[in-house]
Amino acid sequence: MKIDRVIPDNKLHEECGLIGIYAPSAYPVARDVYYGLYALQHRGQESCGIVVNEDGVFHSKKDLGQVSQVFSEEELAGLPEGTMAVGHVRYGTTGANNRNNCQPMEVNHQKGKMALAHNGNISNAYELRTELELSGAIFHSTSDTEIIAYIVTRERLKTPSIEEAVLSAMKYLEGAYSIAVMSAAKLVIARDPHGFRPLCYGQKEDGTYVAASETCALEAVGAHFVRNVEPGELIVFSENGVESRTELCGTKPRSTCIFEYIYFARPDSVIDGISVHAARLKAGEILARNYPVIADVVVGVPDSGLDAALGYSHYSGIPYGIGFIKNKYIGRTFISPSQNERNSGVRIKLNPLKETVNGKRVVLVDDSIVRGTTSRRIVRLLREAGAKEIHVRISSPPFVSPCYYGTDIDTKENLVACNYSLTEIKEMIGADSLGYLPFDSLSELVGHTGYCHACFSGQYATRVPEVVSKERFEKRLSEL
Repeated sequence: MKIDRVIPDNKLHEECGLIGIYAPSAYPVARDVYYGLYALQHRGQESCGIVVNEDGVFHSKKDLGQVSQVFSEEELAGLPEGTMAVGHVRYGTTGANNRNNCQPMEVNHQKGKMALAHNGNISNAYELRTELELSGAIFHSTSDTEIIAYIVTRERLKTPSIEEAVLSAMKYLEGAYSIAVMSAAKLVIARDPHGFRPLCYGQKEDGTYVAASETCALEAVGAHFVRNVEPGELIVFSENGVESRTELCGTKPRSTCIFEYIYFARPDSVIDGISVHAARLKAGEILARNYPVIADVVVGVPDSGLDAALGYSHYSGIPYGIGFIKNKYIGRTFISPSQNERNSGVRIKLNPLKETVNGKRVVLVDDSIVRGTTSRRIVRLLREAGAKEIHVRISSPPFVSPCYYGTDIDTKENLVACNYSLTEIKEMIGADSLGYLPFDSLSELVGHTGYCHACFSGQYATRVPEVVSKERFEKRLSEL
């Protein structure tokens, strides 16, 4: 059966990454934040920023682009020594890609200064912003992060400390948020009660505390991992040491995003005690167990398909091979904002290694199929390189529902699994066979059931928002 319809494609959009540092004495803290952001670059490539606290005075640099594009040696040298800093890399799931939406966001208010970095997506952002605007609030961005900043600031005017303000603000927020909030004297980190997005902290030998979205960022700055932040937990770093606030812990069922293990996180990270690399190896093993095939070589799509391909090879006994050479000097294909740019990104990003696949029956392992055309392009590359058969294995179940917690899947209409059968998808991408990770095997990846699988099941941990467009606040402004 020939399928002519082409669904616009690219891979999944990531969310964001953050890092916060609290040191016992001043040093060039911006440089450590820079290294940490480099380690977290995979979590967002639209924009980045650093805010340094120099004895209560904030200095910042934020702009559109990747870390290496925004921060030169001169830019880093221009930021002063300090005892605290926060940094952020962004891919926005609420708000367009413009300078006003760059993070960390800074606020000056009656009780002092604040800089806030956020990873996640506030599912009741539209309701909160409407309520705030009707009470007289004026917003300068279209990001849900500014909503968090506004509520924290409002609560700070009524509470005795920044940590009390953040704790109070958390009671108004729904959805996914791991945040770092820097005041003049304290660094506060917090994770939503469901624990959708990861957050951890570590410590350097000199006593400096480092909080980050992933453990790989701790290692990048020479900090040893201390522990994960628990869902609902708030932690304060100050001259008094480390204080944990657990009033909101256990108030919601744990719902860590399972796709962190499948795709988002770096394979050398450990999230909530589970190795991302080990989870992906297990996914490959499950695929080999459920979808065996006679083949000559197993290859993975760089980078997030490589570990699962290795797991498939180990379990099946089919040799593992390097099937693609990846251009390391461009970002993931989906980072470019226009479809034409994304298609160009696919063309220059991967080049098949003919010696591995020519005349071979190939098992091709990738992390997901969202809309289908990227997968079709990759299969075509292997065909052109001489692959005799191509058996596609996907290390996640089919996407059937939008995500409201930080992954840029906001409608069903472009999800290929919602429009076509497995056989039709196989023919659309040009594969000889196709197999997805079975939904009921997801718990094998992490060893428990406390994860969010809404994008694969349509079962949500929070209320489903009525207005979900990424640029919903831009649209509201244009309609005024």
